[in-house]
Amino acid sequence: MLSSKYRFHSRGGVKYTYQKGKTIRTPKLSLVFAPNKKQRQRYAVVVSKKVLKTAVGRNRIRRRLYEAIRLEFDPTIKLDCIFVIYSRDFLKMDFEKIRTQIRELLDKARVV
Repeated sequence: MLSSKYRFHSRGGVKYTYQKGKTIRTPKLSLVFAPNKKQRQRYAVVVSKKVLKTAVGRNRIRRRLYEAIRLEFDPTIKLDCIFVIYSRDFLKMDFEKIRTQIRELLDKARVV
């Protein structure tokens, strides 16, 4: 799982990222990112109750995505990133497929 020092700890940073950031969308997942003035990047994963009603399922999706982010972690990036989940398919999706989707979105964010 991704270390807590690389996660958001207040709503202010999340709110700023939503307002000033850019968005890359895919059918099941989107990435909202904004440049970061801090020394390290921060990540968040958002799973709505509309996607999955049970907290157990939402937390499982969140844990799987944080692990994929940890494995694709690049210390040279200075971005605040919020991953928004639109599909319950992440609950049973193959982990390697999740990891490739995360990698593709992060690569697109570096280019933009």
